[in-house]
Amino acid sequence: MESDNGKGLILAVASSVFIGSSFIVKKKGLKRAAANGTRAGYGGYTYLLEPLWWAGMVTMIVGEAANFVAYIYAPAVLVTPLGALSIIISAVLAHFLLKEKLKKMGVLGCVSCIVGSVVIVIHAPKEQTPNSVQEIWNLATQPAFLVYVAITMSIVLALILHFEPLCGQTNILVYIGICSLMGALTVMSIKAIGIAIKLTMEGVNQIWYPQTWIFLMVAATCVVIQLIYLNKALDTFNAAIVSPVYYVMFTTLTIVASAIMFKDWSGQDAASIASEICGFITVLTGTMILHGTKEEEQQASSDLIFGSSGTVRWYESRKSSNEEHLITLYSPEY
Repeated sequence: MESDNGKGLILAVASSVFIGSSFIVKKKGLKRAAANGTRAGYGGYTYLLEPLWWAGMVTMIVGEAANFVAYIYAPAVLVTPLGALSIIISAVLAHFLLKEKLKKMGVLGCVSCIVGSVVIVIHAPKEQTPNSVQEIWNLATQPAFLVYVAITMSIVLALILHFEPLCGQTNILVYIGICSLMGALTVMSIKAIGIAIKLTMEGVNQIWYPQTWIFLMVAATCVVIQLIYLNKALDTFNAAIVSPVYYVMFTTLTIVASAIMFKDWSGQDAASIASEICGFITVLTGTMILHGTKEEEQQASSDLIFGSSGTVRWYESRKSSNEEHLITLYSPEY
């Protein structure tokens, strides 16, 4: 493995440990805050006064900082899928600390995530680092990526303005969709900022280029939106469900965005690309297994039921106001 990819790998694994833990700490903080005011899922901000939530935020910031540096050294196709490790960590901690128990099948999901991650690491491409922030700007303003950004923003606006008031409290894909779409843009901006900082530290000053500050403003805006809707998702739905669904959507969109902007797979042979895709699919399969192995008694908010006729119906049920909401997939054909 190339030296830079090795550094990126170590940082990505460390990041997953911190981020996976932060989901649980923040969840406990949100539950405490909900007892003293309006829940985050209903627009409340009392969690800002809860020390435990801030402890989770600090843990997440440390993890994101490690992730930030990892993107400087390694391509997104390597760093992003390794976030699967945070799912394993959060699922295990949720089992012991939040009593959100996993079935035994969940072990298979964890193993699948690990195996898929290893395959991706082995076949990860060596990234060609841009020589200036202007070169990154040229990549960000190429027609293909501008089309991707336009589509992303259109979907985000539709989710916020139309779907959130309509079904944000019952459909986990609304909040997580907003987080994931904005998250992919965050990664692209963060990677650009990281490369600019690295070049500056090497003696090639990038600070005075206006493009550097544009990337910084975009990243800051996207991060704020992500935090708002991630808090809503964590407060409304089960933490062990938010984590894998967020991972699947965020990882997929980030890899797509990176492939368009940075052309990560350029120069790789078909076999390596196929291996990476297989590894990624294996990781996604693992997260879906973890998603599907929650204890039946924890189902609360909405169940997607596929009947023998093939029709799809949404049923909503609620437990007490202090319990989490949970969306699960169920099919009698499985």
